Amino acid sequence: MKSSIGFSLVEVLVAILVLAIGLVGLATLQMAGLRSNQTAYYRSVATELAYDMIDRMRANAVGVTAGYYKQTAVGSSGDASKCENDPSKSCSASELAGYDLARWNNALAAGLPSGQGIVCLDSTPEIGTATSPACDGSSNVYAIKIWWADDRSVGAATTQGFVTSFQLGN
Repeated sequence: MKSSIGFSLVEVLVAILVLAIGLVGLATLQMAGLRSNQTAYYRSVATELAYDMIDRMRANAVGVTAGYYKQTAVGSSGDASKCENDPSKSCSASELAGYDLARWNNALAAGLPSGQGIVCLDSTPEIGTATSPACDGSSNVYAIKIWWADDRSVGAATTQGFVTSFQLGN
């Protein structure tokens, strides 16, 4: 009777199959990590842009008090042309608010895929949607709502949102 030495072909094929399954699992795990990382990045950009608008509003308290930052629709803004060269010296409060909103909307469109936002008065934390932002206008608390398309989600592209609110101190 002869004894075999070394591996048989079946043992080699089983080892390759186990290795292939492990590599597919590793690739799936890597893709899930990348997807989550991109989603977290977009949320960070949305947070930064929301706080940028809050800082702009705090710098123009007269414009906030007069209601110049209240948008009636997503992406609406006033005339920004007069403030383009020197926003601190040549603009009225309403023109500066229009300038701030125009710059903010441009930054949303550039920084987030299909990025849109609205600044409105809202007494609820509901974010709504870009087509129906759920701003009730019945309080003195400003809400900043931002939406973007997250095409890295599992399945079809989904709309993600971020909302924060603040009240200008007296």
